[in-house]
Amino acid sequence: MRKTHAFYVEHWKVIAMILMLYDFVTICFSYFLGLWLRFDFRFSRIPEVYLAVYYKMIVPFAICCIFIYLYFKLYRSIWRFASYSELINIIISNIICGLFNYIVTRVFGARMPISYHLVGFMMQMIFCAVIRFAYRFVLMIKRQHMNNKNATRVMLIGAGDAGMTILRDVNKNIESNSRVVCIIDDNTNKLGRYIEGVPVVGGRDDILNNVEKYNINEIYYAIPSASTSQRREILNICRETDCEIKVLPGIQQIVNGDVSVSLMKHVAIEDLLGRDVVKVNTEEIFGFLNNKVILVTGGGGSIGSELCRQIAKHNPKQLIIFDIYENNAYEIEQELKRKDPDLNMTVLIGSVRDSKRVDYVFDKYRPDIVYHAAAHKHVPLMETSPCEAIKNNTIGTFKVAYAAVKYGTKRFVLISTDKAVNPTNVMGASKRMCEMVIQTFDKLIKNKTTDKLSVVEDCFSEVSTKELMNKTEFVAVRFGNVLGSNGSVIPLFKKQIEMGGPVTVTHPDIIRYFMTIPEAVSLVLQAGVYAKGGEIFILDMGEPVKIDTLARNLIKLSGFKPDEDIKIVYTGLRPGEKLYEEKLMDAEGNTKTDNDLIYVGKPLDIDEDIFLQQLKQLYIRSYENDENICELIEEVVPTYNRKEAQ
Repeated sequence: MRKTHAFYVEHWKVIAMILMLYDFVTICFSYFLGLWLRFDFRFSRIPEVYLAVYYKMIVPFAICCIFIYLYFKLYRSIWRFASYSELINIIISNIICGLFNYIVTRVFGARMPISYHLVGFMMQMIFCAVIRFAYRFVLMIKRQHMNNKNATRVMLIGAGDAGMTILRDVNKNIESNSRVVCIIDDNTNKLGRYIEGVPVVGGRDDILNNVEKYNINEIYYAIPSASTSQRREILNICRETDCEIKVLPGIQQIVNGDVSVSLMKHVAIEDLLGRDVVKVNTEEIFGFLNNKVILVTGGGGSIGSELCRQIAKHNPKQLIIFDIYENNAYEIEQELKRKDPDLNMTVLIGSVRDSKRVDYVFDKYRPDIVYHAAAHKHVPLMETSPCEAIKNNTIGTFKVAYAAVKYGTKRFVLISTDKAVNPTNVMGASKRMCEMVIQTFDKLIKNKTTDKLSVVEDCFSEVSTKELMNKTEFVAVRFGNVLGSNGSVIPLFKKQIEMGGPVTVTHPDIIRYFMTIPEAVSLVLQAGVYAKGGEIFILDMGEPVKIDTLARNLIKLSGFKPDEDIKIVYTGLRPGEKLYEEKLMDAEGNTKTDNDLIYVGKPLDIDEDIFLQQLKQLYIRSYENDENICELIEEVVPTYNRKEAQ
């Protein structure tokens, strides 16, 4: 807190006055030294005429120099942070002072020896610079010899441009308690050489040895241009140590010139996945979404909200967020308002089960594109409430799809799941039926036989089958588990770790495919561009990951040791759960798209008449809360096998 005493002078002003006195004395001494040196350091040999000029000129000259220093802010800089700009100011100001001394002496005084001017100028600049950089220099020397136990010793991985910037940012930051003591790089040409005085000690295979040798506390990974597989391999090695690991997020930081320690983040679990990040054609997506009215059902959920974020960046004519849970809808609304106040956005509360509400929304807003993300996704809960899965997932999808056809929506994109492939649980079976719904709609539209939907008109009497537009293209996007989503195991594991464990894993051999939320949404948006109608798009998610391995990695990333600090408990497979998930049914096959990581499964042959009659029975029996509805589900989805997971 600043003192309010009338005679209080701020500390920096006191320092400035001391510097002025110092400068006055050293300026006088510098030019005297010039005379003294010229005459072999014997005062008696200095001619009286030279001394007379010196005595006459030196005090006014010294005062003028102080005013020049004031102009160049040499009394207002914070010298503990002095850098090149302060050094340049010192040099320029002293050059001006030296020229001023020479000109004034020649004009108003006698001719002085050249050494007087040269030595005086040089000594004045040296005295001026030394006192100002002394404090910073002492601190730097202190840091160079800082080997106390409290110092954070850092290993830097990457001796490229990003690594160089991080190295300088760490070691030149006086306030930091971190210090890079060794560098790792796979380039053998750099091995044994030094960067900023720090040795390059080896490649990735030398990480573990050098962590022990140099007593490393933290590891900074600074190779933003590395592939995902290279990044994962190096980080997996680092994870075997007890060090805290931080990474530079990506190559974009190099492009923008934004490389610093502050941008480094802790290693996230997605950094250890075995697959390159999905890349999409943003220009195609922009062209597809630009100036369109877009509806996102379930827009407040994990996938739905990310869809809204990415759609908002592509200049939609209007974004409509539709969700039953008002809290989530409100959060994404406020977030998008903050980020883009000019976004034309409408947030609506409602259920996809409500035919009248769905019909009202489509009638009023006439969306060009629909992303249908609304669904119940929790496997064990749907096992105990199968009728709710049918009502919300299957019948809800039918109602939204029907409204899309009725009001001329151009593209309908269903968010599906790999659990729909050979499902062993009600949730997966209900999502498989969602895929069957959109493929049936697509087939009826192409055959111009949408009048067949009247078979179930009595079930959906609120929605008229007259004047259907018959131009909607339907597509499904199928992907695996999404890291960070509401249904993901990651949030559960993190909570369990925060509570000190145990971390619960259903089975030591259970495996899953994983992707990040932004990747999932990018796939959905790209699929909307590729769609011709009836396809099911599948992401190449690389190798599946063991949930047990995922849990152990997360424990290590949290700074604990599995089975020692945090116990892992195997609880057994839950109802409807199987050891592994599949991406394709045998009959679907797969075809590559323009994106090497996106495949398309061909539509299966579905007897639409039989399926629509079954759908009608599902509707009736689900709203009657029939306890035996799973028997009907087995008839509708032949690949549904309840016994496999039990």
